[in-house]
Amino acid sequence: MKKFLYMSLAMALITGVLACGDDNEPKDMTPPEITDTGITCNPINCQVYHPGEVIPFRYVFEDNVELGNFNLEIHNNFDHHTHSTEGHDHEHEGSECEAHEQEHEEGEGHGEENAWVYNHSFSIPAGMKSYKASVDIPIPEDAAHGDYHFMIRLTDKAGWQQIKSVAIIIEEE
Repeated sequence: MKKFLYMSLAMALITGVLACGDDNEPKDMTPPEITDTGITCNPINCQVYHPGEVIPFRYVFEDNVELGNFNLEIHNNFDHHTHSTEGHDHEHEGSECEAHEQEHEEGEGHGEENAWVYNHSFSIPAGMKSYKASVDIPIPEDAAHGDYHFMIRLTDKAGWQQIKSVAIIIEEE
């Protein structure tokens, strides 16, 4: 019985040592970055699009160790809510796309039933520290016009995340 107990203890100890990586290996403690390094990024705040057009998404993602994946989400902003990252991206003082908000009364032209929602995740090839993201996003012909948020969520391999929110407008031609 003692022999079995010692063998079990030895196996547990060996398994524990093998399961733990090199404790001297530096851990990734830095979130990734969403940048416009070397490109013209798109979309930018207050950019106007029309139903049936394509939104060309172009940004550069960077990380000090390794990138993981990214998610693009578009949702309506008919109630003029905000996201914490927007304060750094505004071209206007006050609320986002201020001139557009003043032109449209609350609810005018906003077909809640046709409010467009886009939400897709994309993998980044393994081992990449820098990645030029390029996705063409078609806007449905029946998308309700109005204010929308374009959310970019970038995650690195260690799980750190960076979020960028851009205000866009979809209006009738």
